Amino acid sequence: MKQIPLPIGMARAPTLSAFFAGPNEPAVAHLKLWVGSPTRSPVPTYLWGPPASGKTHLLRAVREALREQGASAGWLDAAVLEPPPFDERWAVVLLDDVHLYTAVQQHAAFSWFVSAQALQRGVLAAGLLPPAHLQLREDLRTRLGWGHVFQLQLLSEPERRAVLRQAADARGVFLGDEVMDFMLTRFSRDLGSLMQLLEELDAYALQTQRAITIPLIKSMLENE
Repeated sequence: MKQIPLPIGMARAPTLSAFFAGPNEPAVAHLKLWVGSPTRSPVPTYLWGPPASGKTHLLRAVREALREQGASAGWLDAAVLEPPPFDERWAVVLLDDVHLYTAVQQHAAFSWFVSAQALQRGVLAAGLLPPAHLQLREDLRTRLGWGHVFQLQLLSEPERRAVLRQAADARGVFLGDEVMDFMLTRFSRDLGSLMQLLEELDAYALQTQRAITIPLIKSMLENE
């Protein structure tokens, strides 16, 4: 069946506690311990894995956790075409999708990395490939790989179903097995898209005063 891609853009701020770890429990446990420590280790952490394995969610969740603590973080991803200089007020530096960095972004990332290390600030980075395979300037690539490195795995289908069920239960929404099958076969299967779909379905069901069924999903798509 043809998959219908949905935009990824979670209305609710991502959190570490809401992340279904599954096979990625070691990485999530490490980040929880690191973020929760009053004296965060300056040893860098690098996450790598395929698309939809949760890399960006985890970086954003760390940023949100720091924000709740009153701390700020430097953020750099491939969409930041003109990175600002390092800010000494940053508690950590977050580098997402490093495999996509341009020469300008690589220069900024290296500068941020060096400044953060000089001030004993943490660095958390993520990319598609392990450090040794990144096509980046050598001084940046080696720095990304000298600390903690975790490979993230995609969730299995039963695990994705468990995440959907848990999220639906938290909203007080019932998802029947047929609805779950429809969502997992007709739409993009990454968790960001599925969570966005669930949020939209919940809002549409409340608006129309109807239960979430396959006809309701089709009706919502027709009215978009």
